[in-house]
Amino acid sequence: MADYKKGRGAQFNSANSFSTHQYEPDNLSASYDDDFPEPSVKTQFFEGTPKQIISRSTSPDIGFSASINPYQGCEHGCIYCYARPSHEYWGFSAGLDFESKIMVKKNAPALLEKQFQARSYKPAVIHFSGNTDCYQPAERTYQLTRQLLALCLRYRNPVSIITKNALILRDLDILKPLAALNLVSVAISITTLSESLRLLMEPRTVTGTQRLKTMGMLHQVGVPVGVMTAPIIPSLNDHEIPKLIEQAAGQGASWAAYTVVRLNGALGPLFTDWLRQTFPDRAERVLNQIADCHGGQLNDSRFSTRMSGEGPYARHIAQLHRIACQKYLAGRQPAELNTTLFRPAGQLGLFD
Repeated sequence: MADYKKGRGAQFNSANSFSTHQYEPDNLSASYDDDFPEPSVKTQFFEGTPKQIISRSTSPDIGFSASINPYQGCEHGCIYCYARPSHEYWGFSAGLDFESKIMVKKNAPALLEKQFQARSYKPAVIHFSGNTDCYQPAERTYQLTRQLLALCLRYRNPVSIITKNALILRDLDILKPLAALNLVSVAISITTLSESLRLLMEPRTVTGTQRLKTMGMLHQVGVPVGVMTAPIIPSLNDHEIPKLIEQAAGQGASWAAYTVVRLNGALGPLFTDWLRQTFPDRAERVLNQIADCHGGQLNDSRFSTRMSGEGPYARHIAQLHRIACQKYLAGRQPAELNTTLFRPAGQLGLFD
């Protein structure tokens, strides 16, 4: 571990399956978020102008169909992140590039407003962070998520958010009026309360304790919150499920959900390398248990089973999660957001 890259999850750049489109500019300035440890591999930002900002999905395994990701790549550096392979589509690697070369969609607010103003637009809940965290460190500088939320408030379009960053509290002035109209719900992602594990597995995220406090502050001002204990990784954080749900319930969580880790594409070698460097004593056991949850493979693209897994160990995880929810979240329900208040031109109502 002598040359372990501090502040980064991946320790190398995996091969890009679209290598003919490889693109790696030089001499770009770095930018850091002061709330997180400065990584040994500098971060570069690439400002882009996509043609669309709302992504649509027909997957039966996710609870939303429309999503927005103002950033591609994520400085949080979570080694298990399922979004890593998507970075290859931009000519980058799913490894260090994913967390150090961040695509910034500068025109995202303009694109969303254009979409809201289109006659063909039908109001629906838009999920923020379907791929990468909308409150990652870059948001402090670019404030794209804040601008997008302001548009959702102006046009009265419901939004759901998932994040593991306390920066969301900066936007309470927008979230509170959204919540008053039943137009927002938030999920805080908490994978572990062990600081030693978090620092290795999610190197540029806030502590689990801080995420719980963030959840409590959102709940206190009326913003519906839940906890996403994902991903569950056998022999690393699965034993924490009851404690995570208990602590989240104490901070006002109304629901809890999880997924079982799966290592598709380049994520397999990246996670395996990280695991063998950080936990050599249990690496093979963890990998074998992950495979046991996915039909003998580390990767899994099968609908209906890819998120929750299958087999004895997956059933053990499901039972542990279910019992904890019954014990600590009995009688609580996720918020059902309102899609009937949309204002096509964002115009003020008679009493606004």
